[in-house]
Amino acid sequence: MRTNKIRNKLVEKELKVTPQRMAILEAIIKLNNHPTAENIIDYIRKNYPNIATATVYKVLDALVANELIEKVKTESDVMRYDAIMESHHHIYYSDSDRIEDYSDNDLNELLEKYFEKKKIPDFKIEDIKLQIIGRYIKHKK
Repeated sequence: MRTNKIRNKLVEKELKVTPQRMAILEAIIKLNNHPTAENIIDYIRKNYPNIATATVYKVLDALVANELIEKVKTESDVMRYDAIMESHHHIYYSDSDRIEDYSDNDLNELLEKYFEKKKIPDFKIEDIKLQIIGRYIKHKK
């Protein structure tokens, strides 16, 4: 994503555009693999060797709070970050801790209809996100 788009995302949320925010949001987008905070720190320190770990965590919290990124927790309780804010699900590979995005309109429709029928008392569903857990299966040739 170009620098201007990242800057515009921050401005739209009325956040001050700082080099740290720009670098962290850019890192999450470029890494494109649901990076951990440590992955982000390693990536950023190549260009900003003196960035404090606490700064990265504060910026991540601000980006989450302003809905520019979201947290994705793995089965092994590792917190990862996702820059895709459109509704989607995740496929979690338990044998490698890898996460992939998964979009399926048929599945979304099925889930929406299911929960419309079930009507959970005193609860309004805003979004449904699945984490589909499994292992990588190597295909025999």
